Amino acid sequence: MLDWSEILEGSVHTVTTTAPPPAATLPASALRLLRTAGFVSNFDRFCIAPMLVLIGPRLGAPLPTVVLAASGYYLAYGLMQPVWGAASDRWGRVRVMRVSLTGAALAALASALAPDAPALIGARAVAGAFFAASIAASLTYVGDTVPAATRQRPLSELMTAFALGTAVATVVAGVLAHYLSWRLVFALPGVLAAYLAVALRRLPEPDRARSGSLLAPFRVVLSSPWQWYVMAVALLEGAVLLGFLTYLAPALEAHGVPAALAGAVAALYGVGSMAAAQAVKRLVGRWSPVRLIVTGGVQMAAAYLLAGYSQATGSLVVVALLLGGGWSFMHSTIQSWATALSPTARATGVALFGVALYVGSALASALAAATAQAHAYRPLFWLAALLTAPLTTAAAVGRARCRPADAA
Repeated sequence: MLDWSEILEGSVHTVTTTAPPPAATLPASALRLLRTAGFVSNFDRFCIAPMLVLIGPRLGAPLPTVVLAASGYYLAYGLMQPVWGAASDRWGRVRVMRVSLTGAALAALASALAPDAPALIGARAVAGAFFAASIAASLTYVGDTVPAATRQRPLSELMTAFALGTAVATVVAGVLAHYLSWRLVFALPGVLAAYLAVALRRLPEPDRARSGSLLAPFRVVLSSPWQWYVMAVALLEGAVLLGFLTYLAPALEAHGVPAALAGAVAALYGVGSMAAAQAVKRLVGRWSPVRLIVTGGVQMAAAYLLAGYSQATGSLVVVALLLGGGWSFMHSTIQSWATALSPTARATGVALFGVALYVGSALASALAAATAQAHAYRPLFWLAALLTAPLTTAAAVGRARCRPADAA
């Protein structure tokens, strides 16, 4: 059982008034817990999309109504990022993860038991609000405990788990919903979240600087010009990669490819990301961050150029794999940079970085919707290839000129 007084009020470890430099590597057992938390969060976030068409008839609701369960989740997930970040800076990384995962487990169970569409919409919004803490807190924990010089290795491990959660949700959720029950799909992350809420008791709370108030971390982060720069890069990255990535499966379906196969091709993005993450781990310390960023940008540009040239299934298989590789090379490097900019308000900085990423993704998806509706995917993908150039340049030049506080 959770000790709520320990979680919400107590202090597991002494918290220093300044942010000490990370001095230890992350134990394998701790990394496994963090990877599982990120996997569960991403699985829960992406599992509903393949099930929307199936859930509607089961609950007697039209598709536009059921879609609100997904959009409400994503909205709550994005809005709660800075809230959980500030709470983590004030009360601790592990404490926030345990509280949020407990709430997430209850919300996932409510989703599985929802008797009608309004109940499902409400339960999914609450689930999104609680699952929003896991990924940012996991990244921040690595930032607190691993020196900047080697931090990208465990961050790549986390990115692999995040990508696996996305891929498994995309492929498996629809199959389970079709052959068993969509309720089981929501129950699975709930069970895992409940397990993690207890298992994370074994994870020591890292030392951190105590913030004076809930707003103090925001003042620290927003007073840093480099934080604003990295958030701008994240906004563009979210638009270029995640926003346009949304249209891989629809582009295939527009050419007569069955929805299941189109979803499987899009899910290869996760496979590419996982494979590239292993290469990134070996290259950290041997390649400069700028070289890693440029390598990722080249893969992304090549992918979108190919997608613009041909939307055949074989071509988009290569595109999905290249985009996953580009994500691992570029995003893990930028993410590592973001964890090092404001050590005294690390969780809030990482959370605002995530908000910028999601906003960029949402903006690009929305602005491209009319073009996609007309099945004009070729110019969309070529635009993405064009935008990759300023993204790669801004990320590489900024990373070359910025000396993160953790490395100072």
